[in-house]
Amino acid sequence: MKELEVLGEGANFTAVSAGSFDELGGFELPMGGGATVKGKVFTGAALKSTGMEMSLQTMAPGQESPFVHAHKKHEELYMVIKGEGEFKVDDKVFPIAEGSLVRIAPAGKRSLRNTGKDNLVVMCIQYMADSFGPDDTPAGDGIIY
Repeated sequence: MKELEVLGEGANFTAVSAGSFDELGGFELPMGGGATVKGKVFTGAALKSTGMEMSLQTMAPGQESPFVHAHKKHEELYMVIKGEGEFKVDDKVFPIAEGSLVRIAPAGKRSLRNTGKDNLVVMCIQYMADSFGPDDTPAGDGIIY
């Protein structure tokens, strides 16, 4: 089974590599009870993240999410890096392709399917809903370099 490679660490950063997106199929995510999701890796622990979780996933043509899921407190942001497919959120199904971004509120029941001829590569960032407020600045904290 493939593992994330640590590229560097310091007091204010951690850098890891999952390798080529074409090699994501080497990862396996244990789901308990002996079940695994092939081609998926979570990166939060390796990155020592304190405010989000992130996963990378590849799905072969015709492959779909093994289950529909929702969250209690976390939004998810999906970014399609490569390929095409369908996303289902609640009762709505819509097409996605390279460059698509999909934000899903915690209660949204979600699943994903590869409808294309090539692998579908997706990055998913999970974070606490309603955690970004008017006092936060997208450009930083006024620090000029």
